[in-house]
Amino acid sequence: MSNRDETLKAARKALQSGQFERGRELVQALLAHEPNDGEALYIAAVAARYSKRFDEAAQHLAALHRTMPEYGRAWQEQGHLVLARGDAQGALAAFIRATRFNPALEASWREQVRLQAQAGRSGEAQAARAQQERLARMPRELVAVTNHLAEGRLARAEELCRHYLRQNPKDVEGMRLLAKIGIELGILDDAEFLLESAVAFAPDDLQLRLDYIDALRRRQKFEKAYTEAEALYARDPANPLFQSRLAIECIQTGDYDHGLALFDQVLEKLPRDPVSLTSRGHALKTKGARGDAEASYKAAIAAKPDHGDAWYALANLKTYRFEPGEIAAMREQLARPDLAFMDRVHLNFALGKALEDEADYEASFSHYDEGNALKRAQTRYSADAMSAELARQREYCTSDLFKGRADVGHKARDPIFIVGLPRAGSTLLEQILASHSQIDGTLELPNILALAHRLRGRKAGQSQYPQVLHKLSADKLMKLGEDFIRDTRIHRAGAPFFIDKMPNNFRHIGLIHLILPNAKIIDARRAPLDCCFSGFKQLFAEGQEFTYGLTEIGRYYSDYVALMDHWDDVLPGTVLRVQHEDVLDDLEGQTRRMLDYLGLPFEDACLEFHKTDRAVRTASSEQVREPINRKGQGAWKPFEPWLGPLKQALGELV
Repeated sequence: MSNRDETLKAARKALQSGQFERGRELVQALLAHEPNDGEALYIAAVAARYSKRFDEAAQHLAALHRTMPEYGRAWQEQGHLVLARGDAQGALAAFIRATRFNPALEASWREQVRLQAQAGRSGEAQAARAQQERLARMPRELVAVTNHLAEGRLARAEELCRHYLRQNPKDVEGMRLLAKIGIELGILDDAEFLLESAVAFAPDDLQLRLDYIDALRRRQKFEKAYTEAEALYARDPANPLFQSRLAIECIQTGDYDHGLALFDQVLEKLPRDPVSLTSRGHALKTKGARGDAEASYKAAIAAKPDHGDAWYALANLKTYRFEPGEIAAMREQLARPDLAFMDRVHLNFALGKALEDEADYEASFSHYDEGNALKRAQTRYSADAMSAELARQREYCTSDLFKGRADVGHKARDPIFIVGLPRAGSTLLEQILASHSQIDGTLELPNILALAHRLRGRKAGQSQYPQVLHKLSADKLMKLGEDFIRDTRIHRAGAPFFIDKMPNNFRHIGLIHLILPNAKIIDARRAPLDCCFSGFKQLFAEGQEFTYGLTEIGRYYSDYVALMDHWDDVLPGTVLRVQHEDVLDDLEGQTRRMLDYLGLPFEDACLEFHKTDRAVRTASSEQVREPINRKGQGAWKPFEPWLGPLKQALGELV
């Protein structure tokens, strides 16, 4: 046990025995060395409150909220502190936020029951009591799993949950929690199987069915998710929740008219529901109905002025320009101390875009930086861990590995992988190639990432991947390739070739080559400062945690280049590198070069990619509907005074 862990253990013991000053002194020493130590800040806040040092406790909690914005216990402690200061309304808000982030906090539910009843809100009090009683009935092991899951200790949560399910194999709540852990870890096939089994055991459990539909969508099994959502809808066609869920699945399957009609039904009953208005806007944007999408987002903002998702959706159109009144409205919302965490994140990114368009670069950068800092604290991404992971690829995926398995894998020639970093121009390359009559554009498919997760094994901290690649038999590699082709068939429209545009697949080119040796791989590369700063300005729907810091994204780009150089060394000629700037300079020449690599004839439609009628779900969806242009080139230059950490992380690549 480290000195830090011993100190924290001693501080907790001091608090439990009522020695609050002793506990406070112990963690103060830790905080002097590391002021953002979340556990030390929490103990310090509790000790200060019990010692009636309320201002000091508030300072510790403010620092803790900045460091760990979704730490439920911190908000529970905020509730206790505010209550001790006599602010019942503020305490209630804190306890509600605590259970939103960690539903296993029994004390927060209990206080909500008391405070809601005290305020005369009997319905809310009854709902909180139901949650408190549900928690009391839940096996203690599953309460612990819920707590570990909420606080990000996934390995411990998985260990406890699996142990419980070995003793109680048909416990549907245990299965639901393990599925949730699987989704967090990216092991989506396990999550789907668990939820499918749980639904079979408890077919009337609505939450299980909703979770199952969510897992199917994450696995991009859109037809099956649609079927499940349709079955829910058939139970009660007038239920707005079922209408909304079916609308989402209609959009995923490409049935925009039906999906939008269902959103309209929801909005007939709930005309000012900001979530439905925003979801409707996303559907319209994906379909290409730009003006209608804008109107839907603005209606959501009118209904709820602090609805950050809708503000950012406008910014994420890329070509939208905010009016001065809209900029003032966003600033007004950001000034609110009670603004929800994700609304604050969304508004910072939106305001960064708005002020960039106004050429107020210092203020723009300040908001981009704040939004990224919030997300970075939420994700707790480790650049060191990522560097180590990519270094293991170079260590184990050697020339000898590939020479010894020259004749393995499934021989299919269908897949075209476009890899690289997000915001590097991969959507443009996909749109160009998907305009060819023999190539289907699909999505950023999760299959390779999920396979890599499975190959890591179950032991926490003891990943078996990529070294396990040396142990996989020829038959196993063949089956994995066959599974990929089978599982991705649902996304294809019948063309001989198809694109998987998951950018992070560059981490797994060795695995791809072993299971699909004839697959084509295109590395979409963009100038480092353009690429990295564009990523820094982008708030991604999920994943891409490395983008939420200049140092982090610079290191990731450097690690990416080093790994791609490695693939060039051990798999010469396998990867075609396409530089974004070369595409801008010579669209036809680079298009012919890609098609020659793929062994396909040139087609003029590829040069008119912006006319291709297909749904595009990435952040570049509006940009690839325009002819080739240089709007994104050099966008970092006005921000250069603040990009020192990025340049330092990129080193010689600058």
